[in-house]
Amino acid sequence: MTPVSPTVLAPDARLVVFAKDQPEYLPLPALCFPDGRVLTEWRLTEEERARLVAGETLRLWMWTFNQPLQPIALEVTSEDAP
Repeated sequence: MTPVSPTVLAPDARLVVFAKDQPEYLPLPALCFPDGRVLTEWRLTEEERARLVAGETLRLWMWTFNQPLQPIALEVTSEDAP
């Protein structure tokens, strides 16, 4: 799975790259909205897609650093989705 630049057109959002200068992390392009939402997009490999189709589980890890958990949402969209 690879992070990709978000494709949503959002004039009120700004594009940022988290961990851009942190070699221990993968740089993560994201759109940051004024209301606090952050959008990231990911591209799955063919193998990962096949594994999901075969019924394997999608797992989400979060590093909260012992702070409260933030609300999250996962969704599947096409590349041309708004």
